[in-house]
Amino acid sequence: MRGARLFATLAFRIVLIYVALFALSAGALVAFTYWNTKRALNAETDQTIQAEIAGLSEQYQRQGLGGLTDVITARSMHASLGLYLLVGPLGHPLAGNLDAWPAVQPSGRRFVEFTYERRIGGMVERHPARGRVFNLVGGLRLLVARDVRERSDTERIFTTTLPWSVMLMLTLGLVGGALMSRNLLTRLDQINSTSREIMAGDLSRRLPLSRAGDEFDTLARNLNRMLDRIERLMKGMREVTDSVAHDLRSPLNRLRNRLEGALKHFAPGNPQESEIESAIAETDRLIATFDSLLLIAEAEAGAARSSMSQVDLSILAHNVCELYAPVAEEGGIALHMAPSQKVEVKGNSNLLSQALANLVDNAIKYTPPGGTVSIKAEDNGQGVRLIVADTGPGIAPEDRARVIERFVRLEASRHSPGTGLGLSLVAAVARLHEARLELSDNHPGLKASVIFA
Repeated sequence: MRGARLFATLAFRIVLIYVALFALSAGALVAFTYWNTKRALNAETDQTIQAEIAGLSEQYQRQGLGGLTDVITARSMHASLGLYLLVGPLGHPLAGNLDAWPAVQPSGRRFVEFTYERRIGGMVERHPARGRVFNLVGGLRLLVARDVRERSDTERIFTTTLPWSVMLMLTLGLVGGALMSRNLLTRLDQINSTSREIMAGDLSRRLPLSRAGDEFDTLARNLNRMLDRIERLMKGMREVTDSVAHDLRSPLNRLRNRLEGALKHFAPGNPQESEIESAIAETDRLIATFDSLLLIAEAEAGAARSSMSQVDLSILAHNVCELYAPVAEEGGIALHMAPSQKVEVKGNSNLLSQALANLVDNAIKYTPPGGTVSIKAEDNGQGVRLIVADTGPGIAPEDRARVIERFVRLEASRHSPGTGLGLSLVAAVARLHEARLELSDNHPGLKASVIFA
């Protein structure tokens, strides 16, 4: 898995592209050098042959066929690379150092290349050659050529060296790219690991620094300074929240207690009794909203992460089901716990219970009498799921992303009691546990699933 990530890194791709371009450039350079070297060697050979032809032509014009034969014989005895062959009309050799006419035809002023056999130390070797063929008076043919074995050896060096050089460059490039990518991936893994812990709520974490002093260290220092600033701001916000919790919770509770005390002094049927009861209900909603906001802030700040332990979701779901069974029965709704196996996750039991209670409370609230609400905890091999399904009106797909925002209430639920914070709390608790809240159709109704990674 890490190897696949290694080859997918940007550094590896950049190195691979650079090596490929370098190999292509080097290959083109070697190919050009090979072509230019071959052209230069051919030009040198052709000049030598042209000089040989000029000398033989002069001898032929001065001394005729006999003089030409003597010159060819003399040159054949002392030439190491020069090749000569004069043959009669029937193809029998008259002079020269070739045993037989090679597989070439007269070509006027064009140069031809062929392979000839040469006996060296009792061994017959085949060598490449380059030369020209002439037709002389009387059906005679003359071949003047040069042994170009050295040129062929040079060509062989080029043709064998080029592919291996390209392969070697690519191999070294791949190895170098893998090493660079591994170092880069290690640094990125450290940054990603720290980032995940910070996103989970641990604002005390900082990105690691190395001794290299490179761009990553510059980025890490800047991000660490930014995190210092964010931590100070979050600490200030928590202090404000704690102060608000201390300053407002107690007055709200005292207000509610006084309203209940005042209610006891009214005689039954007093018209002011209903007003006091409405005030108590409004106070309860204020306290509930206040508690929900504090729970959401606590979940999003990750403060509860330190108190996490193994939680059996099936037991938690069973307890919530028992808690809401009387409420569901009162509304004529069938609430049941689907068969669930033991499913454990690491989490905060109180927050998970509150999140599940919110989902069940919403399901009961919006399911009409005669409907059904089910709770299920499962591990289907692809992840742990905590599911609450109902047979109510459901939520339109285009509204599902919006309903988890704070204080958002759909038009259909405007006149029902609530604060618009229930699903926001569930989503915040899910994020704290590195899970997600997913809303889908239950056909009919809504299925709310908290899916743990």
